[in-house]
Amino acid sequence: METEHYITEQQVAKITALSLSKLRSDRHLCKGIPYHKIGRTVRYRVSDIEKFMTDCRIEPVARS
Repeated sequence: METEHYITEQQVAKITALSLSKLRSDRHLCKGIPYHKIGRTVRYRVSDIEKFMTDCRIEPVARS
């Protein structure tokens, strides 16, 4: 069984180029990247970030 890796919101912001305020706003609005909250600590699972980024991918279609 592979262990999941969790990272801080600062690390997520750096990876995704989203601001901390955007991540916090999304959490407040119950949207965006899934997260875990332990007390006041927020952590994101790396696999959830990868899925979120994949789901947001837009594949350009060539026009004829």
